Amino acid sequence: MTDPLNIFLLAVAVVVFWRLKSVLGTRTGTEKPPFEPFEPKRNEPSAPQETGGTVVRFPQGAPPSSTADEQEPAPPAWAGFAEPGSPVAEALQKMADSDPAFTPRGFVEGAKMAYEMILEAFAKGDKAALKNLLSKDVFDGFARAIDERGAQGQRIESRFVGISKATIQQASLTARKATITVEFVSEVITATYDKAGQLIDGDPKQIQDVTDVWSFEREVPSRNPNWKLVATQAPS
Repeated sequence: MTDPLNIFLLAVAVVVFWRLKSVLGTRTGTEKPPFEPFEPKRNEPSAPQETGGTVVRFPQGAPPSSTADEQEPAPPAWAGFAEPGSPVAEALQKMADSDPAFTPRGFVEGAKMAYEMILEAFAKGDKAALKNLLSKDVFDGFARAIDERGAQGQRIESRFVGISKATIQQASLTARKATITVEFVSEVITATYDKAGQLIDGDPKQIQDVTDVWSFEREVPSRNPNWKLVATQAPS
């Protein structure tokens, strides 16, 4: 005698199989292949391949930029630092022509650094630092002032705030020497005290505007690119 429970389970299995077949169907050879997200789609061109360099895509609707032959020539070396046709412009151009490493902008930036270093070294009485930045005559004058200050027991407290302007006033080039004169307008805080510690000059809390006119020089045939301070003068 057949067990009623077995008959019931067999009937359920037949029903489930029939429904699965109706949902999944059978393969006929015309099915679409499975979707592969990392493969190029069929019937579509693949992305351009790199062959020895990065692929460059130009903007649509815009012509390429001008060629090197169509670019404007570089401005003269003195542009922005001297008036056209002036002796300063002529001298600066000659310096640039004779030394490709020279530029007025680079010189001015170097002169500003030297100006700050010289002021700070003088205030501290640092002769060793001054010796490499000054010509012999100027160094002797600075050293003499430092010695006199020390003999009187005076000391200087100085703080350099910054340079508000550095302008090339004069320039000249001879067979052996290049000379450039710069007017500096700076802000400093300086105070001088006597042996007893009493303030005798300046103000430790007041920023002062200072104008100096300094001339720098270097030997043209020399491979040493450094300039030295050769003269100081009062502003005109």
